Amino acid sequence: MGRQGLLQQLHFQTQGGARMKLVILDRDGTINRDSDDYVKAPEEWEPLPGALEAIARLTHAGWHVVIASNQSGLGRGLFDVASLNAMHAKMHKLLAAQGGRIDAVFYCPHSPEESCTCRKPLPGLFEQIGARFGVPLKGVPTAGDSVRDLLAGAAAGCEPHLVLTGKSEPYKDGGQPEGLPEGTRLHADLGAFVEFVLSRTAAP
Repeated sequence: MGRQGLLQQLHFQTQGGARMKLVILDRDGTINRDSDDYVKAPEEWEPLPGALEAIARLTHAGWHVVIASNQSGLGRGLFDVASLNAMHAKMHKLLAAQGGRIDAVFYCPHSPEESCTCRKPLPGLFEQIGARFGVPLKGVPTAGDSVRDLLAGAAAGCEPHLVLTGKSEPYKDGGQPEGLPEGTRLHADLGAFVEFVLSRTAAP
């Protein structure tokens, strides 16, 4: 699988034959603050308000959380894998302090010019997640802040959710970006998305 595959896989367990509760999240602009200059170092990785607490709520409710993230800064030479690992170590540490956990981080390291199959909006990362965890992705909730995040997930069968943070923050007061997959639900932020997921699964 190499650089385009699994960065880290942590704490994965099957649940007695029952279908595992899986959520797939984008990273930049969904969990942490995005930057037009790219997030290149641990000190630049800053969680969005309430995002880590939201993931911890999923963890406590028995959900497995996986990240699918374009990291073209690697392909562009803006940072290296060691820096990316350090960013994710910071993320895991901050999240653990909230009682949360991310089971795995899948990333695409390629620049757009490399014409890979794992860069969103193509579904390659999602297909890797389904294969690695051995689960069908049909109906699996996925949340991101851009159309390409959701196109990738929807192409793999996931249920698309747009969070109005990061690239979609301009739509907080109304409207939505063009090109969203059919059936996309909109949420103010990651916390609102998690509230929706948990309230739906708790309903009789």
